[in-house]
Amino acid sequence: MTATTSDRTESPAGSNSSADSAGLAGRVVRIIGPVVDVEFPRDSMPPLFQALHAEIALESVRKRLTLEVAQHLGDNLVRTISMQPTDGLVRGVEVTDTGSSISVPVGDQVKGHVFNTLGQCLDDPDLKFEGERWSIHR
Repeated sequence: MTATTSDRTESPAGSNSSADSAGLAGRVVRIIGPVVDVEFPRDSMPPLFQALHAEIALESVRKRLTLEVAQHLGDNLVRTISMQPTDGLVRGVEVTDTGSSISVPVGDQVKGHVFNTLGQCLDDPDLKFEGERWSIHR
């Protein structure tokens, strides 16, 4: 059986499906350690477990944070968990919905490699896996 990020058939009431929410933009309103609250426009809330991206600048380096929607708080707010340190993230930063959940590569190609939660190869960072990917939530 092959799992994809679109296998999820239910989304919380009042939220968009994964495919419909791709590209939606919100703004960071609260940061407490790895917990980041994001406000989205009315009727544009991403579903639970959706991956979001926030671009931040640290001195001369730009970094993309991956956030995962953990809870719908109401009043157009979602509570997310950052998958990387939130150093440099400030209120007002734009957050973009990726339209899918976090996924990792699977299959024979990944044997013998070490990965982080985002599916990035840690033992060879330049190595890219083009094959099948599965959601981390199954």
